[in-house]
Order: sequence, then C-alpha cells, then structure tokens
Amino acid sequence: MATVYFILLLVIGLGKGLITLVNKYSPEQVVVARPVRNTANVPAGKTLPDQTAVAIVSAVSVLTGGHGKVTKIEK
Repeated sequence: MATVYFILLLVIGLGKGLITLVNKYSPEQVVVARPVRNTANVPAGKTLPDQTAVAIVSAVSVLTGGHGKVTKIEK
C-alpha cells in the first residue's frame, strides 16, 4: 500500500512540474479581435435594437471562438 501511495505522489508531483514548465516556456496565444458585424436575421415587422443584436452576435462569437454564426434571433 505504501508503494502505491508513493507512486501516486510521484505522478502528482511530476504532473505539477510538467504544468509549471509548460506554462513557463510555452508562448502565450495571441487572440486577434475581429470586428463584429450585425448579421442577425430579424423578421420583417419586428425590430431589434442594434446594440442587442451586436451583443448577441458578439457573445456567440466569443463563446464559439469565432466559428459560430447567428442566423436568426427569436424571442
């Protein structure tokens, strides 16, 4: 049982050391901000404030890493 406990502590220590080394020597990713366009498809007869549509499109863009696209906004 002591051997298992020792090996577990060794694995935890090596894992923490690896995380520290990677965080110290790997370059930080640079996130390039892209302009947000109002691509929301609002049905005719209903209005949506531009600020609300831009906020929704921006939130989707941030959450999906720029891969998501807003095609329709419904209440």
